[in-house]
Amino acid sequence: MPSRPIVKGFFDPATSTVSYVVHDPATKAAAIIDPVLDFTPRNARTSTKSADALLGYVAAEGLDLNWLLETHAHADHLSAGHYLHERTGPPIVIGSGITEIQRAFGALFEADDVTPDGSQFGRLVSEGDVLALGELKIRVMHTPGHTPACVTYLIEDALFVGDTLFMPDYGTARTDFPGGSAQALYGSIRRILALPGETRMFVGHDYLPEGRTTFLWETSVAEQNRANVHINDRVSEEEFVALRKARDATLEAPLLILPSLQVNIRAGALPPATADGHTYLRLPVNAI
Repeated sequence: MPSRPIVKGFFDPATSTVSYVVHDPATKAAAIIDPVLDFTPRNARTSTKSADALLGYVAAEGLDLNWLLETHAHADHLSAGHYLHERTGPPIVIGSGITEIQRAFGALFEADDVTPDGSQFGRLVSEGDVLALGELKIRVMHTPGHTPACVTYLIEDALFVGDTLFMPDYGTARTDFPGGSAQALYGSIRRILALPGETRMFVGHDYLPEGRTTFLWETSVAEQNRANVHINDRVSEEEFVALRKARDATLEAPLLILPSLQVNIRAGALPPATADGHTYLRLPVNAI
């Protein structure tokens, strides 16, 4: 019987993002999930400090890095997938729905270098696909709602849900991005919450709700079913959709949505340099 995967979370306070290194204890085969490329909006400078911390852990544990997994094209942080791929070689994996995101945001940013076919990534995955991680299996669930391209990775008893669900006391993902759907999110979450209750669940962000002072990122299917403040065993689809739409109407756009998406549709690569040798990120005015 396969071993239980070992999971190490790395919290980025600047974006409240949690990146993960997960590995098979029997073979040391490892995957990195949702790595962050540090970005300072005040001066548009990037740093690889967060990504290098992941690599430091991989080296210290003697792990064999097999995969770089993205749960979706993030709107709140720049992905370090390209940097890690260049440093280590494993393919960057994302859901096949990325092509829909590339079409929408490639047009917004006039990203003529981005062919909307997902070819910037090493592997596109869809519902039911399975990847090997040593003696473990990475099972792919298509879980749209936050975006149409979101996927969840189930690695034996460990579930990586990206932005679909947060800790039970914070709730669920917003659905007001292009292609988002509260109805689709409800269906995706109900599928997730139908998994065995003991399944460990690792969320993509933690934002401290009132009354909690410690950042957390591990919960379980049973705990979500019992206590999620937006969706649980007692909340109907109609109630959830109404709640989600009302909450979304109060939310501002993420601080890094414009730099993040034009980088993340390129699998974490910056736009190509211009003739002057500089790299530029576009800020389309009044477009969001």
